[in-house]
Amino acid sequence: MKVAIGCDHIVTDIKDHIKEYLEAKGFEVVDCGTHDFERTHYPIYGKRVGEKVATHEVDLGVVMCGTGVGITNAAQKIKGVRCALVGDVVSAIRAKEDLNCNVIGVGGRVSGVGMIEDIMDAFFAAEYHETEENNKLIEKIDSLIVEDHCINDEHFFDEFLEKWDRGEYHD
Repeated sequence: MKVAIGCDHIVTDIKDHIKEYLEAKGFEVVDCGTHDFERTHYPIYGKRVGEKVATHEVDLGVVMCGTGVGITNAAQKIKGVRCALVGDVVSAIRAKEDLNCNVIGVGGRVSGVGMIEDIMDAFFAAEYHETEENNKLIEKIDSLIVEDHCINDEHFFDEFLEKWDRGEYHD
């Protein structure tokens, strides 16, 4: 199975650990960044993972930031992505079995590495339970995304990065 993984600068070390963990289990991992601890704009990496999943370059995706909230929201804006932020094994299983989520988000600073490993194991082992009810729910969720104009637009974040470089964003 081919998996895209991405993070912000706050959890690069955890992303690197999870990448190695998945590779040791036989997954092919595409690392969408970031690759260091230099402060960065996390939506870039959520978008990159989402694009890899939406264009079927990979089978599934994993995104993480400090809480998981921001990067998960960024990833799920990409048409074709169903991303769930989870902090436990049961939620990871439900995300896949009921909603056929293709990207999972975790909070690297709110969930321990051991829990994140367990979440990954559960998510990748779970199978979608196709039912009429689940299919209708997914269809409704997917219909909420109305545009896909930004897929593979390398300049999508240019305006925001310029503001970032000027110091207009603050933690």
